Amino acid sequence: MDKGRLEAFSDGVIAIIITIMVLELRPPHGFQFRDLRELAPTALSYALSFTYVGIYWNNHHHMLNVAQSVNGAILWANMHLLFWLSLNPFVTAWLGENPLATAPVALYGGVQIMCAVAYTILSQTLIHREGPDSVLARATGADRKGKLSLALYAAAVAVAFYRPTVSLVLYLAVAMIWFIPDKRIERTLEVS
Repeated sequence: MDKGRLEAFSDGVIAIIITIMVLELRPPHGFQFRDLRELAPTALSYALSFTYVGIYWNNHHHMLNVAQSVNGAILWANMHLLFWLSLNPFVTAWLGENPLATAPVALYGGVQIMCAVAYTILSQTLIHREGPDSVLARATGADRKGKLSLALYAAAVAVAFYRPTVSLVLYLAVAMIWFIPDKRIERTLEVS
């Protein structure tokens, strides 16, 4: 199957996810710059989630760029990823309203874990289709960044029950790890 429809559909869903998240940003009730302070938790949770969704979009683009074709398993793996990404507006809004509360901080991390797991499943499904010597397989390698991210998310969820602030720092750390686009695929293409 041609991968073009998968990419177009995914791009559309991700654009809608970002649009829904930004719609949660409401203007303050006052008219002074100081009135913006009350929006800080919501704006910060939006910025973090926007970064995460942007990272997934960027890496999804790179990954599909090297794929030759897709099959039904890849389509479903992609839908699985989009499902978990689509929960970001909900957990972002809840976290923004309750930035230091255990349940919103833990659930935010739980959704991020599932996004990472779903991305890994999609990546592995593509590698299975493309083969162990494919550009994607060579570029992904042991996927240390992915494994580190999952470990940090899991730690953040556990810590949320004792120190939600530490969890937020761990979520930010994962975003920083991935903020610079994953160059593994580009490097592998240059060597090939």
